[in-house]
Amino acid sequence: MTAGLMVTPLDGWIAGRTGAAGGRMTRAELEVYQLARLNATIAQVRHMSSFYRRHFAAMGANGLTCLEELADYPLTTPADVMEHAGAMICGSQGDISRVVTLTTSGTTGKPKRLYFTSSDQKLTIDFFGCGMSTLVGPGDKTMILLPGERPGSVGELLFQGLLGIGARPVAYGLVQNLDDAVRTMCREEAVCLVGVPVQILAMARYWENWKENRWAPKCALLSTDYVSAAIVSELRRIWDCEVYEHYGMTEMGLGGGLECAAHQGYHLREADLYFEIINPASARPCPDGEYGEVVFTTLTRQGMPLIRYRTGDISRFIVEPCPCGSRLRRLERVYSRQEGQVYFGPGWPPVTMAELDEVLFPLPGLVDFTVSIVDAGQAAELTLVVEVLPEALPLDKSAILFAVRQLPAIRLAEQEGRLALTAEAHCRLSLAPGKRSIRIVDQTGKEAQSAG
Repeated sequence: MTAGLMVTPLDGWIAGRTGAAGGRMTRAELEVYQLARLNATIAQVRHMSSFYRRHFAAMGANGLTCLEELADYPLTTPADVMEHAGAMICGSQGDISRVVTLTTSGTTGKPKRLYFTSSDQKLTIDFFGCGMSTLVGPGDKTMILLPGERPGSVGELLFQGLLGIGARPVAYGLVQNLDDAVRTMCREEAVCLVGVPVQILAMARYWENWKENRWAPKCALLSTDYVSAAIVSELRRIWDCEVYEHYGMTEMGLGGGLECAAHQGYHLREADLYFEIINPASARPCPDGEYGEVVFTTLTRQGMPLIRYRTGDISRFIVEPCPCGSRLRRLERVYSRQEGQVYFGPGWPPVTMAELDEVLFPLPGLVDFTVSIVDAGQAAELTLVVEVLPEALPLDKSAILFAVRQLPAIRLAEQEGRLALTAEAHCRLSLAPGKRSIRIVDQTGKEAQSAG
């Protein structure tokens, strides 16, 4: 452990959950716990879920003798959840306290529905509280820039988690008006912000040009979307604050992993989730340290357990020990999704939103951007619409085009006549929340798909 660097609080929390003596667990103790929970979860879904009874029909009834045997079980996909969510529920509908509906990309995708019991959500509240203790302590005001109007929503669960550690949560919601959000932050003297990366960046850039109260947060937790290094760098430059990243999705019960003060990967929520990295093509496990698709299995979920669920996220397990001394597995920052890549030619490198983030967010005053690609046969047309603060106007369009031409895929496609680039810049003081993706449309303007 590096001198002066505290072990992530997740270690002690998970040790307590697994029953480790003295609040300090070994990997061997954690894996014994995980094997027992995996067998209990598989038995649960076979008994209570008609979907999993069919899904596991070819599997033996004796359970697992080691963690590696889980790789022989079939994967569960987002398409399975879209089609069979009701058949995945374990128990009665009366046990369900929260149903989350997730819309999918494109025009024909069915929504996904996820079902949670009150005990499922209590585990998320506990995880949020433990994770946030990395950033804040008793009495620290924390501004929640996430949806929180409905009971069981992510903002409301985070609010409860913060109360549990004695912090003072300030419920705000998604940022739509930058002036109001920045004024609220300064008026409340929020020590910490928790929210969407591009929204917190927009607040920082608005604050940078503000002539009034100069209160600045001490730390920020970025969540719900890919976190670019460019955004982290800008937040640290403007506010001189500590920036942490969270990894999770609704299917995980919202919380999956969190950085410690070393900022070298997400420490995983291993008491409630078992993670694998698989080769996306063969679906077989990858050796530790090798990149592949993130797959997880719930270990304590009651309402709707998921066994070997494919996330589409590409990452790897970090094999080197964490400087904080944690025994938990770490996942490298997720940079891309399996389906979130656009190719302009066979054998060419792809373009992703993550790459566009890295080259565009360093532009002064930029707070967000949208990308649309019109498939025009031999050549595609890529249009960038960047949103900037008034102080950044007029933003030289040549600077936007120069930035995106730093990406090899775009530069090559343009040189080969397969791609035409255009750019626009608009003033923005209000934000429209939504999933950030590359919108791909046909020549009629009809959306064909989105690449997140």
